[in-house]
Amino acid sequence: MTNRLDRDFTLTGLLRFALPTIVMMLVTSLYTIVDGILISRLVGANALAAANVAYPAISVTLAMGIMLGTGGSAVVAHKMGAGRMEEARRDFGFLALTAVCIGLCICLLGALGAERLARLLGASDLLLADTATYLRVQLCFAPMAMLQLLFESFFVTAGRPGLGLCLAVAAGVTNGVLDALYMGPLQMGILGAAVATVTGYCIPAVVGVLFFLLRRQGLRFGRPNGDVRMLGQACFNGSSEMVTNLSAAVTTFLFNAIMMEYLGEAGVSAITIVLYAQFLLIALYLGFSMGVAPVFSFNRGAERYDRMRRVFGYCVRFILLSSLGILLLALALSGTIVGVFSPAGTPVYAIALDGFRRFSPAFLFAGVNIFASALFTALGDGRTSAVISFARTFGFLMLGLLLLPRLLEVTGVWLAVPLAELLSCLLSLVLLRRRRADFGF
Repeated sequence: MTNRLDRDFTLTGLLRFALPTIVMMLVTSLYTIVDGILISRLVGANALAAANVAYPAISVTLAMGIMLGTGGSAVVAHKMGAGRMEEARRDFGFLALTAVCIGLCICLLGALGAERLARLLGASDLLLADTATYLRVQLCFAPMAMLQLLFESFFVTAGRPGLGLCLAVAAGVTNGVLDALYMGPLQMGILGAAVATVTGYCIPAVVGVLFFLLRRQGLRFGRPNGDVRMLGQACFNGSSEMVTNLSAAVTTFLFNAIMMEYLGEAGVSAITIVLYAQFLLIALYLGFSMGVAPVFSFNRGAERYDRMRRVFGYCVRFILLSSLGILLLALALSGTIVGVFSPAGTPVYAIALDGFRRFSPAFLFAGVNIFASALFTALGDGRTSAVISFARTFGFLMLGLLLLPRLLEVTGVWLAVPLAELLSCLLSLVLLRRRRADFGF
């Protein structure tokens, strides 16, 4: 059986290989955003704010799943490239078992402490009930979310990105249909949004388990080997992605607190809209970086540095051109994007539209940062990857959030992310140049 990673890619071939993962990330982003749109339209702006208040806790689950998926797939793909397939299978089995165990611990927390956690996240009396309900349902299905995120990376490593795409589309369509049903005719409120989302998690999780259990050739579940050292390496490799999501939890909490102070619940709803839009527009970079990462990991394991240099050049061209295109798209369609969430003429719409236009320059630099971090993860340099992610999503961003609002008030909140992306882009370029010889670029 020929491994799809073991070939010489052209630019067109590389884009074709990464396309299912790109579309998968876009679909995943869309069905997350559909929640926001329908919550806002069918339940109200306060319910949308409650979902965003709950997000920091949910993002911890995302952080763990993405860490195991991206970091673990780099380890497994490297061993596949070196011809150690049976060892790669056993590592994969252990990573999946670890993901389920972590998910069960998070599930217990959600079942027993949703209300207390909602208070800790800053839910006001007005938002408390909806925040606790959303948290409880989401966290109780954490094992399914963990497996979905793990399999998103490993479908690519197994050479089946198309299957990951199909499952992401199925999950997204299911989520959207159930959102409309539960929050519309059945009048379930934010509970309906949470139930629809976790139902979407279950589709790729269940199908992924069956696929990797029943598969005869290539990457499949092996008997878990209990290799704690490998698990540590996978977690270290994926630490940048974990840092990104944990930082998102902290910064979302800070965004909410600052906007609540300046503009109340309407401000929290507006920042939620902008962050949803950001999640959609950077999905291209996330999907492309995730899609090409196993190519770098495999060829490093096979010591094909000539292939790595060529693929790196293709990636740079794609990232630079797409960054400019996304910035222009965001500026041109800002009114349309915000209007999907909140009707024109409302206070939330006015706040979000002004903020999104000030926020948009961030898209010019985000692609470089996301790709650089994913590249270092794929090459086994988790430390450098984590430095970039930490600087981008926490260090520089916290600096902006703590300083700019003091000088510019609400305008400073909107400019904090573009500033963080710019400074992180400069850091990424320095690190790529410094480490290029180490990986044969």
